[in-house]
Amino acid sequence: MVSQKVTIKNPTGLHLRPAGNLCKEAMKFRSLITFTFKDNTANAKSVLSVLGACVKCGDEIEFVCEGEDEQEALESLVQAIESGLGE
Repeated sequence: MVSQKVTIKNPTGLHLRPAGNLCKEAMKFRSLITFTFKDNTANAKSVLSVLGACVKCGDEIEFVCEGEDEQEALESLVQAIESGLGE
């Protein structure tokens, strides 16, 4: 299991388009990928779960990856967040 905290930089937070991009990125990996935010855990592979977390710009989330490709998954998702998720 690996984990890392990252701050959301998108001005509008994780609304539908960036949430979809995050899920698309997470789906590339076999590992279980979740993130925690304000005592809640969201499945990074589920758009509804990501949207339900209500993550806004400036919020800090912690990704947790468990599985055979956990390190690559974590690095890829952190990079996706830091690059703005296509926005």
